[in-house]
Amino acid sequence: MIQKHNFLKKDKFLLGTFSTNCGGGMTVSKLPDRWRANWENNLKLGLMLDEAGIDFMLPIARWVGYAGDTDFHGEVMETVTWATALLARTKQITVFATIHTVANHPVVVAKQIATIAQISSDRVGLNIVAGWNKPEYDALGIPLPKDHETRYGYAQEWFNFIKRLWTEEDPFNFDGKYFHTTRSYGNPRPSSMPPIFNAAGSGQGREFAIANADFLFTPAIDLERSKAEIAELKQKGVDAQRDVNVLTFSHVICRPTEEEALAERQRILDNADWAATDNLINLQFAHAHSFPHDLLNSIREGMALGHGGFPLIGTPQQVADGLIALHEAGFKGTTLSFFDYAEEFPYFRDNVLPILVERGIR
Repeated sequence: MIQKHNFLKKDKFLLGTFSTNCGGGMTVSKLPDRWRANWENNLKLGLMLDEAGIDFMLPIARWVGYAGDTDFHGEVMETVTWATALLARTKQITVFATIHTVANHPVVVAKQIATIAQISSDRVGLNIVAGWNKPEYDALGIPLPKDHETRYGYAQEWFNFIKRLWTEEDPFNFDGKYFHTTRSYGNPRPSSMPPIFNAAGSGQGREFAIANADFLFTPAIDLERSKAEIAELKQKGVDAQRDVNVLTFSHVICRPTEEEALAERQRILDNADWAATDNLINLQFAHAHSFPHDLLNSIREGMALGHGGFPLIGTPQQVADGLIALHEAGFKGTTLSFFDYAEEFPYFRDNVLPILVERGIR
């Protein structure tokens, strides 16, 4: 029987980075010093994160950008090859591959993840995306199903197929609604089940996450709202006899003084790519349910600053207090994004992480 992954045994507040494989990261900016998603920067950051004990790196899979002056997220490193290269160079950190179900055949994905698991001593994770961004489907020449029931029905069969490839030794015929195969099998297979991430906001999406994912992503827009939401999601996990944890994503601007942090925030907003930001928001409204629609209109600045992530802006103590508040709300952990990850992470490492250790959540 396949073992429980070590990533799932961690009892601390988890920290990871998000979107370092994407040009601009999570910040929709026209500034020339914005994050460049090249291999040199990702490797430099990955080695720092690994040495600092950061738990994971999570990429975004993207096939077309959001236009505007910068074509935000138009430059993106493909996540399977990106994860493989990072895992080959690091020692402790877990690196996720983000994979769209509709664009990747389950037999291929099962083989890719199992290969990476062997390369990395089982430090690979899988972030499953059922799909929502219609321009990407158009670029791939694939129709986007209009209803969530179809999208997640396909994703469920896709993941069921992968799990069989990872757990069954003998060849089998798979005869489902979407896949019909003869003598399918997976070899090699991962020795432990990779941790599964999923971000979902619709009813069908959350049912899928609760049934399959170890960690469900949801935005932390209002922490009182989050407390109730997390309690409900975890209870649904209990009802389904599954241990479901909830993660969120955050954007960090950490400086020695609050005034410096706020000045940096304003510098970024003064140079935001608002056309790309509006395209991002409009697409979220049209096809995705990761953000509650009643809140999207109010967070335009937050979308430009850090893709709508929970703002951690201020001194090291203020940033640490924000992370502790997320922990107390019930989140198992958060991703972190920075305007320039490699430039800003060392200050966070040296000044925020010790506070979290002192407070007992790391």
